[in-house]
Amino acid sequence: MPRPLRVLIGCERSGIVRNAFLARGHDAWSCDLEAADDGSNRHIRCDVRELLEPGRWDLLCVMHPPCTRLTNSGVRWLHVPPPGRTKAEMWKELDDGAALFSDCWTAPVPRIAVENPVMHRYAKERIRDFEPAAQSVQPWQFGTDQDGPDNVKKRTCLWLRGLPKLAPTGTLDGTTARPEIHRASPGPERARIRSRFFPGLADAMADQWGGWAIEQEVAA
Repeated sequence: MPRPLRVLIGCERSGIVRNAFLARGHDAWSCDLEAADDGSNRHIRCDVRELLEPGRWDLLCVMHPPCTRLTNSGVRWLHVPPPGRTKAEMWKELDDGAALFSDCWTAPVPRIAVENPVMHRYAKERIRDFEPAAQSVQPWQFGTDQDGPDNVKKRTCLWLRGLPKLAPTGTLDGTTARPEIHRASPGPERARIRSRFFPGLADAMADQWGGWAIEQEVAA
């Protein structure tokens, strides 16, 4: 039997992707600056970059590096900052977010997936070895229950290195997908709601990317 993959899920506190890989027998860990929502002992609380030493991981999934300054939806704040903020602060946050994305994207790990919304041109200019996203998916493409957590609209771009594109696994067609992510009300929980992940998509990652990586390990 092939050995379990050593998998790091960076920038994740929900444990949804980590648990999907664990359920398939892999040595999976999540990492975030905040504590794990489920209190798991398979969670490391630190900057993900502290864990990216060569040879430690077989697969790195970075789920939405936390910087709204990279995304098209937030580009306007670079030019007209929100009340109480300055342009300098906005551009500094952009530089910091691009650096985090770059460090994950160029990490010494053979198989890498980074998830983020659509980026604006200022972000692309700042990311090292930038490439266009390999694909974009919607959570509902991986759902089977019209009333379930996957049946929502949220375009998710995937930057992939050493991994194949994901094949949709669901039965939904998008016509009943809910817009709740985009319509989340302003408030302290808005960022958490907008960054939450989806079980159907996590299962597809664990099945397809985990299976692909094991095939590569066996072939080698």
